[in-house]
Amino acid sequence: MMDAQSPRLMLFSPKIADAEAFLGPLRAALSGGEVAALVLDLADADERSLVNVVKHVAPVAQAKGAAVLIAERPHIVARTGADGVHLRDPSGLDGALDLLKRQDRIVGTGGLQLRDDAMAAAEKGADYVLFGEVKADGGRPPLASVVERASWWAGIFETPCVAFAGSLDEVDELATTGAEFVALGDALWAHGEGAEAATRSALQRLIHRTAA
Repeated sequence: MMDAQSPRLMLFSPKIADAEAFLGPLRAALSGGEVAALVLDLADADERSLVNVVKHVAPVAQAKGAAVLIAERPHIVARTGADGVHLRDPSGLDGALDLLKRQDRIVGTGGLQLRDDAMAAAEKGADYVLFGEVKADGGRPPLASVVERASWWAGIFETPCVAFAGSLDEVDELATTGAEFVALGDALWAHGEGAEAATRSALQRLIHRTAA
């Protein structure tokens, strides 16, 4: 059981083209402990195929209590039964909020280059802001920058924030920032001992570092 003050764990999927192939790693990750949310990164396909992938995957995570968000595709959220959308670019926030807020869906965003960008997203009504995610070119901000930004945000604002960890070791430091969520992506799915062990390790680090 996680302490009430511990950040919760959020997972970002690898690029999903084959739903069935992803279910094994997903079930393993979910068996490692409590996952608050799962962001699905869907490979390009026609809309019907995208909807079918989400309908195949989402119930598995939702049955374990995880909210399922679709990366970048707000227009298919309602059709799939997903809980919301994660945007990598806040320029799409207005449209996503207009579409999904009246349906009581989650709308969160990353891609926040400046502090003002994060504050503007929160003022518009984003459900969370995310710092430190991997960019399209594969790069990401240094850990110290993510720690600084998440600590600043958590100390001032009520809108929840997510701190993205590039490795399990980074979870240790990000757990102390006050962020409500710590996210893991490839570092979890590519973990040598498997997704279950990685989830378990991440949750232990979140509890241990928060309590320290």
